[in-house]
Amino acid sequence: MTRVQPEIRPAPLVALSTASVYPEPARAAFELAAELGYDGVELMVWTDPVSQNVSAVSRLAERYGVPVLAVHAPCLAVTQRVWGADPIGRIRRSVTAAADLGARTVVLHPPFRWQRRYAAEFAAEVARAGEHAGVALAVENMFPVVRGGVRTVPYSPGIDPTEVGHAHYTLDLSHTAAAGSDALAMLDRMGDGLAHVHLTDGSGAPRDEHLVPGRGNQPCAEVCERLADSNYSGVVVIEISTRRCRTRYERVALLAESLLFARLHLQPTAGPGDRQPHVAATAQ
Repeated sequence: MTRVQPEIRPAPLVALSTASVYPEPARAAFELAAELGYDGVELMVWTDPVSQNVSAVSRLAERYGVPVLAVHAPCLAVTQRVWGADPIGRIRRSVTAAADLGARTVVLHPPFRWQRRYAAEFAAEVARAGEHAGVALAVENMFPVVRGGVRTVPYSPGIDPTEVGHAHYTLDLSHTAAAGSDALAMLDRMGDGLAHVHLTDGSGAPRDEHLVPGRGNQPCAEVCERLADSNYSGVVVIEISTRRCRTRYERVALLAESLLFARLHLQPTAGPGDRQPHVAATAQ
């Protein structure tokens, strides 16, 4: 009798956030993603002029053979004037950029509390903009800010987007660490709405650390394994901080270690306790 082999799902794609090479520019992210074997990049739209220029980004993707798999909208405190002062306009421009670049996802942070008009319109705009063919607007979980011993939540209505209810979510494991949130419980609450993951880590300190996965206290390996053995069809993005690296070699080593972690833990299970090997990433 012929034994039927179990069907093995393909592992999720692993992309490199262009923020992970800061203070190097977006171009360096494409170069390093190609060198290390990432499947693509997530474009962080911020003060780097190239990141704001869709044509320039498209040329980088073609030059290095690295596709843009997601666009992170300019919604950080330091990017409030990038692509104009109107936050609704920035959402719409991010969706257009994603569509033009062939990306499936736009990552969004919830509004700041002082953006009252924007906060009132945000959920409806995300739902409307999400109707754009082939682009999912994935709202990210956030974290409180501690200053002078005072803990405040700068986002409206809060740090957990599942409490509002959106069609799509981004799970960020540095943010769960900074918030003291249960990452696995949030993964469960996001459910089928989980469209995107920022694979990173944190120590539990009340700040956004973006450590290499596996170097903090978050269940990075278990999250990856759950994704691999589920129907997850989104991208896993390495979003770590390398700004303190003194050399390109140090930065490459951290990016290679992060990719290796992702590849090892994102392999779908072929049988009970049996995971398939994958070619490891190595720093050149």
